[in-house]
Amino acid sequence: MLTRHSRLRNLAIGAAPVVALLAVACFAPLPFAVAQPGPTANVLGNDEGKPVITISGAPTRPTSGQLRMTTIVATGPTADVGIGDVVDGWFRTDRAVMPRGSVYPGGGSEKEISAHNQAQMKQSQDAASVAALGYLGLSPDKVKVELHLADVGGPSAGLLFTLGIIDKLNGDGSGGDLTGGRTIAGTGTITGGGDVGAVGGVALKTQAAARDGATVFLVPKGECSDAESELPKGLRLIPVTTLKGAVSALQALRKGDPVPSC
Repeated sequence: MLTRHSRLRNLAIGAAPVVALLAVACFAPLPFAVAQPGPTANVLGNDEGKPVITISGAPTRPTSGQLRMTTIVATGPTADVGIGDVVDGWFRTDRAVMPRGSVYPGGGSEKEISAHNQAQMKQSQDAASVAALGYLGLSPDKVKVELHLADVGGPSAGLLFTLGIIDKLNGDGSGGDLTGGRTIAGTGTITGGGDVGAVGGVALKTQAAARDGATVFLVPKGECSDAESELPKGLRLIPVTTLKGAVSALQALRKGDPVPSC
C-alpha cells in the first residue's frame, strides 16, 4: 500500500510528462495555417492604374456597378502557427484554421508556391476568355482579351473574370448592365466550357464581399452550406454551377424575376 506521501510523489512524477507535453504543444509550431478575409477587386475597374480587362477586336461598352472577385489571406507556408493561434482562430468568425496542406498543396518554398499560384491564375484567365467568347459566339482568333490583376494567385477568380468580359462586350444582352448597377461579388473556378467549380474559404470571402459593399454573392452551389455558415447580414447568396446559369441569374435579378437561392 502506498502512503499518502508516496502517492503524491508518484502523482507528481506521472504528471511531469503531461506538463512537458503541454509546454511543447504551447510553443511548438503546428501544421496549420490561419486564414482571414482578404482584399477584393472590381474586375470591371482598374488595378495599379491599368484596366483589369482589356479587349481588342470587338467594340466594348461602358459599365456601371461592380463585379468584385474575392480572396483570403493566410499565414505563410513556413510561418509558425502555435496552439494559441489555433484556439483564437476557432473562436473567431473572421478567422479560419485550416490544415497547411489544404492552403498550400504540395508544400514547397514560398517562391515555388507563388509560382504555382501565378500559373493557376494564368490558366484561370485563359479559361475565362475562352468561356466568355464561347458564350457570346465570338472567335478568339478575332477578339483578344488581356487580363491584369497584380498580387493575386490561384484559380478562384475565373467566374468573375468571365462575367466581366461578358459585361464589357454584351452587358445583359438587352442593352443594360449585367450587374444592374449593383456591387456583385463572388468566387468560383471556370472551365473553357463554362462549368463553375468549387473553391476554398467561401465563408471568409463572403465577409470580404460585404465589407467592400457587395449585396449579392455568387457561390459555387456545392459550397452553399459553407457560405451560409457565417453569412453577413444583407448579403444575398446566389448558387451557380455554370456560366449560363450565372448570367441567367443576374439577368433575372436585374429584372426583378425569381432568382435561385441556397
